[in-house]
Amino acid sequence: MTFIATDIGGTFTDLVAYDPETNTIYQGKSYTDPAAITDGIARCLEKSGVPIATAAEFIHGSTIAINTALERTGARTALFVTRGTRDVYLIGRGNRPESYNLFFRRPVPFVPRHLTFEIDERLFASGETHSELDEESVRSALSSARARGVDSIAVSFLHSYVNPAHERRVGEIIRQLAPELFVSLSHELMREYREYERTSTTVINAYVGPRMSAYLEALEVLLAQRSFGGQVLIMQSNGGVMTPSTARSQPARTMESGPVGGAIAAARIASRLGIDQAVAFDMGGTTAKAALVRNGFPEMSDSYFVGDTMSGHPVMLPVVDVIEIGAGGGSIAYLDEVGALNIGPESAGGHPGPICYGWGGLRPTVTDANAVLGRLGSSNFLGGEMPLDVDGAAAALVGQIGGRLGLDAESTARAIVDIAVNKMALAVRAVSIDRGLDPRDCALIAFGGAGPLHACAIARDLHIPTVVIPPLPGHFSALGMLIANIRHDFVRTCYRELEEVQWSDVVAVVEEMRAEARGLLDSENVAADSIGYETYLDLRYSGQEFTLRTPVADDDVAHGNKASIRKTFDDMHLERFGHFAPDEKVEVINVRVVGLSRRPTQSIGGSSATGEGPQRRSREVGFTEGGRVVKSLCDVWQRESLPTGFVVEGPAIVEEYASTTVLARGDRAVVGDEGELVVTINR
Repeated sequence: MTFIATDIGGTFTDLVAYDPETNTIYQGKSYTDPAAITDGIARCLEKSGVPIATAAEFIHGSTIAINTALERTGARTALFVTRGTRDVYLIGRGNRPESYNLFFRRPVPFVPRHLTFEIDERLFASGETHSELDEESVRSALSSARARGVDSIAVSFLHSYVNPAHERRVGEIIRQLAPELFVSLSHELMREYREYERTSTTVINAYVGPRMSAYLEALEVLLAQRSFGGQVLIMQSNGGVMTPSTARSQPARTMESGPVGGAIAAARIASRLGIDQAVAFDMGGTTAKAALVRNGFPEMSDSYFVGDTMSGHPVMLPVVDVIEIGAGGGSIAYLDEVGALNIGPESAGGHPGPICYGWGGLRPTVTDANAVLGRLGSSNFLGGEMPLDVDGAAAALVGQIGGRLGLDAESTARAIVDIAVNKMALAVRAVSIDRGLDPRDCALIAFGGAGPLHACAIARDLHIPTVVIPPLPGHFSALGMLIANIRHDFVRTCYRELEEVQWSDVVAVVEEMRAEARGLLDSENVAADSIGYETYLDLRYSGQEFTLRTPVADDDVAHGNKASIRKTFDDMHLERFGHFAPDEKVEVINVRVVGLSRRPTQSIGGSSATGEGPQRRSREVGFTEGGRVVKSLCDVWQRESLPTGFVVEGPAIVEEYASTTVLARGDRAVVGDEGELVVTINR
């Protein structure tokens, strides 16, 4: 019985599969073609030889939804709102994150004003009806929207998070009169206040919905053609998985589905190794990502931005808190308008990709720089499947960059790698120092095809003492999907002071959301004995704007133990911000319930050293020492051949099928019990 996971990135498509009965691991990696995305999965299936016809599960994460929004290639969408609120979505928020940024631009709405239609209805903030829904205004708006060629409709009514009756009825009318249209109702995504953020989330869901639905249909056709009869699960941004039917109706929940798989797996390995605080660092071909792991769990956020915090679009859905920057292996190096060397965020993509791939790439990248420095084996890349054109990369580095700066190929390559390391260190800082954590108290868990290449340099820059390179780092995000639980998040705004809240009201809301979660999980055919729930309160001190998600134990829910809840919140506030306010009133803003179906844990890893003993070669590799490139003839170890307890002293290279680890002089790596490399950094 085999479990398969695939992760589609901007550059590569990864596949990893595991058969627990035979302890067999399958791997596959192929380039991602934006014009034919499922073809990458097909190539991986063929290359890996995984027996898909008898597989039990196929778990999938992708960047389809997020790329659709970023590239603005989604559906022509209309927005139905309460009369008098037509411009809420257009106006957005008045805050300006960078006050002195002369190039600041407000987010461009996905729905223009002429496709925003007002519906005659209104609710009070309490949820009681102010004005009944005028169904004729709905039919009129629908007729006008269809005449203007829309493919999708978002519905976000004032205060529908309290009472969704009007939205629900509008959804029924649209589905009856225009079944071909995709419909996104705000209350089906979240029942939380903040009108602009709720509307933005609903619009994005509608905007990406048709394309995501078409993609999932193509995926199911691909699997059917290969006689797959198991369960298909889709990775969510919150670190859980869901069925394709849920993903079709709520595609906004898949926005960050690719990156979070690695964070889930990093949390699992941190817990096993007894690491309390770690930064999960993922460097792929297009971007680098970092997430904080505390006490065996990745940090969560209740909202994020599609794009960036300056001019992006808010999405008010739970997500593993991932910081992402445009610095990947395929990030293009260039001289900017003032002649300064820079990299990214533009990427060479999976095809044609970097120049050294030999597929027609014309602009130098971070991968080209690593190839020129000898850090990537020209004949061993991807297990020898892709010989690298190092000479072509070197010529491009000098011709496009180095010649103008008076640098040779190796010095240019060093400068590109150093800039990449500095940029990626900023992402690691953002989830450690910026969150009040000293990096010296953290470990860096590095993965992705390019993560181990640069992890030790990043750790040295930030004085992080330990780096962990997990098994299968080039497929680690896909690996994380194999151990993710089925998960659904529910929220209700319930604004009260903690001391004054009627606890029976809170219990009623919790029970309502648990029933909703149970119904959804039952529809996904999960085993009843695998279902569990987590409860949280969004709390804040009186006068604050934003909240802390505070876990509440089942016993505290049942008995209304407000003192225990208050202490948990105070302790979290002290840890996060360095202070707390014991004399201030605390407010309850939202009640949250997470419904979980815990899937069997896959224990994948273990030292798989060959019986031939450690395999070693040697080659010249360029390292940065004293601000210049120093070439060293160093050992190149084949990772799969290294037994548990084996020690690798830097300078050295550790190669494997889909990734390469670089150890500088003085770094020391030890092979752990399950095949992980634990590196002590020479500082």
